[in-house]
Amino acid sequence: MADTLEREARSLLTAAAVRARAAQMLELGLAGGLSHFTIDLDRMDGVAEAVLAVTRKAYPTLDVPFHARWRHFVPGGVDRWAELADATSWSDRAARARAEFDLAIISVLLDAGAGAMWRYRDAVTGESIGRSEGLAIASLDMFAGGLFSRDAGTPFRADAEVLAQLPLTSLTSAFQVTDANPLLGLDGRTDLLRRLGKLVAERAEVFGLRDTPRPGGLFDHIAAQANGGAIAAPAILSAVLNQLGAIWPSRLELAGIPLGDCWRHPAIKADDATAGLVPLHKLSQWLSYSLIEPLQRAGFDVTDIDGLTGLAEYRNGGLFIDHEVLRLRDSADAARAHAVDSLLVVEWRALTVALLDRLAERIRAKLGRTPETLPLASILEGGTWAAGRTIAFARRPDGSPPLKVISDGTVF
Repeated sequence: MADTLEREARSLLTAAAVRARAAQMLELGLAGGLSHFTIDLDRMDGVAEAVLAVTRKAYPTLDVPFHARWRHFVPGGVDRWAELADATSWSDRAARARAEFDLAIISVLLDAGAGAMWRYRDAVTGESIGRSEGLAIASLDMFAGGLFSRDAGTPFRADAEVLAQLPLTSLTSAFQVTDANPLLGLDGRTDLLRRLGKLVAERAEVFGLRDTPRPGGLFDHIAAQANGGAIAAPAILSAVLNQLGAIWPSRLELAGIPLGDCWRHPAIKADDATAGLVPLHKLSQWLSYSLIEPLQRAGFDVTDIDGLTGLAEYRNGGLFIDHEVLRLRDSADAARAHAVDSLLVVEWRALTVALLDRLAERIRAKLGRTPETLPLASILEGGTWAAGRTIAFARRPDGSPPLKVISDGTVF
């Protein structure tokens, strides 16, 4: 029985489960069976056109890279990380990949909603950068400056013992946080990195295969699973969820297994212990997308990239509300703040994942592309995230999302 329960729990730690449960939520919504949203698919064509417009503006040749943290390290067209990495003498490709895994994991874990007020002053350009891009450059500066390394002579690494002891004051200072420049969820971010450090230190058999324990050791764990030099993208997510899942605070568990970004909704049916559970794994999938390129640079062929799903976050989700594909049953909900585990937010996020799949099909049809030549990861980048931000600023002066979600800095 325990084995069966554990197997059922781990079945939720997959991209396939995210996609299947999201599709079930969409079917419920289309049948009028959801308590907070109605759905108007007739408005999807307008969304597709809006996404294509921002995609063509950003990528005129429609050669769109993957949606990944690496895009945020290129302010003003200058690839900051590539410049640093290319000027560094690496012992082999795997050494660079470990450093890139360290950087991606830490940067993504620090990349939750920053709030509208916060800005990071970039020492290189003198510009003040907000939101996700600001968090990215701040995290890159921390990494390049050796904040997470135990050895000042080798800054491009994150050591488990340094992360485990990370002082709040270090991140406060590195993010340039003051009373006049507040950053949402700073305590949560610090706690998450400490949890990461402790977990990595405890699992040397995973994270210390070729080096002392570091998050970047996940590269060696994933590389060991390659089949003929190929690694399927959903296997990256499974490694992230199964090896890093315990760092997430106060979440649901099944058979003692932490389920991460997974929430309850009574309308979701299953004939086992996973009934009523909706996995979304937004940050873990964002991280998985961000680990594809380091694996490719290290010589691996990453396959089934469309096996990962769209990301259940407020820009993608806001895109569908602001374009009125999704409509609130109670318009007063737009003014209220909602807990991340509320049925309204769970419905919104799951519907977002399912609608992104529908939207991707529509966009490919308009462009005559296939999933191979225009994967979902590129549509997100081109794409849906930017279009969600564009219409948010068109609708609201501060560009805030159409719904207010109370988050601890570890979900969005």
